Parts: sequence; C-alpha cells; structure tokens
Amino acid sequence: MKRIRTALAVALLTLTCVASASPSSASPSSTLADVIAGPQRTPSFKARDRYRHPLEGLEFFGVKPDMNVVEIWPSGGWWTEILAPYLRAHGKYYAAIQPPFRDAAFRDKVASAPQYYDHVIVTEAGPPDHWQIAPPGSVDLVLTFRNVHNWLEAGDEKQMFAAMYRALKPGGVLGLVEHRAPSGTTRADSVKTGYVSEDFVIRLAREAGFRLVAKSEINANPKDTKDYPKGVWTLPPTLALGQKDRAKYLAIGESDRMTLKFVKP
Repeated sequence: MKRIRTALAVALLTLTCVASASPSSASPSSTLADVIAGPQRTPSFKARDRYRHPLEGLEFFGVKPDMNVVEIWPSGGWWTEILAPYLRAHGKYYAAIQPPFRDAAFRDKVASAPQYYDHVIVTEAGPPDHWQIAPPGSVDLVLTFRNVHNWLEAGDEKQMFAAMYRALKPGGVLGLVEHRAPSGTTRADSVKTGYVSEDFVIRLAREAGFRLVAKSEINANPKDTKDYPKGVWTLPPTLALGQKDRAKYLAIGESDRMTLKFVKP
C-alpha cells in the first residue's frame, strides 16, 4: 500500500512539474490587459503596441470574452495572438483568411500552439465566392484592420462589407481601422498610396446598411504627412525605401489611422 501511495505521489509531482514547465493558455479569468501582456505574443508584434493600441482599441470596439468575433484577414496573426486566447474559454474567434494567400502560414501558426489557438475557427473572405465569414446573424463583432485599400484595389469592397453585415447579429458591431487620407482623396489615389478617406469608408459602410456610432483618435498620428514616394508603405513597418531616409520615417512612426465603430441596426 505504501508503495502505491509513493508511486501516486511521484506521478502527481511529475505532472505538476510538466504543467508548470509548459506554456499555458490564458486563464478563463484573464483580463484583456493580461492577455495582451501574455507570453504567447511575438516580441516583434508586441513592439508595435505603441502604434496599434490593442487595449484601447478593443475596449473601444466593446470586445468581451463571451462574444463571437470575426477578424477579417488576420495575415500573420498579430491580433490572433490576443483575440484567440481571450475568447477561447467563453466565446468564439473566427479568422477569415484571404484565399488563397497566407493560408498555409496562418494555419501553421494556429497549429503551433494549441494551448492558445485550438478553438480558432478558420473561414475565408474574398473572391471569387468566399463570402460566408461566419454563419449568418451569429456574430457580435467583426474586426478589420487596414484592409479597405486592398478591397478597393481588388474591386470587391461592396462584397466584403455585405459579408460583414450578413455575419453580424442585429445590434452587432463592425470595428474598422484604416490608413486615413485627406477628405476628397480619389479612389485611384487610395489604391496607389494605401490611404483612404474617412468619408469614403463611412459611405461604403452606410451603403451596406451599417450605422456609424462612434469615432476614436487613439490611432491618430499627426506626424504622418501622407505624401511619400511609395505611399503608406514608405513608413514602418514596411519601410519600402530600405535604408533611404530610414531614420526620418522611423521618427514619423506608423500611419495616421481612422478608428470607426459601426452597428448593424
């Protein structure tokens, strides 16, 4: 009997050591700030918090741990590292990837750390016919970060706004961040530079049925003059000119961005 108790004690001790040595997913009681500060985040991603303001932005959009949330085109998973662990216990996180680009890389990222990403639901958003980003009327919040200029270039912005509207519940929120152009900027210039005017984005959303309920300046950057040789990609993190005037563009920082909150009536 003593041997059995000893063996059980050793086994429990071994399991405890393994658990403490392994990375753990966010606790169900973790706050959004806890998750943002968590060990799952890539250091180079975390370094961009001063430009992207994840805590302030997600609080502005009203994210809660029991929500169903879709992120459009998560790309390298910058926001996935925050949203997936935060929603893992009580909500749902849909990653609507761009077909066929970034598919394998994103799926590899999700598969690499199941303790954070095992509940991620991967869908697709984009042409020719991938427009169901989640079951219709099932989502509390749709988020899109700096994507509208890409939709303008592809010519499918109306389909994308319609897909986001369709996925949301009545009263659901669309949270949108985009590089901000001066009012009156043409579509052609937006495609060329990556900057889109607020009035243009608001019109697109309203035409899809959304109602604008709030704006925030948390992602504003008054240093951004928006007149660079290679558009917004001249600035970090892309730094499209390489070493040319690198210090100048690093001093400016990332782009000036609109932060808009819409609701589906």
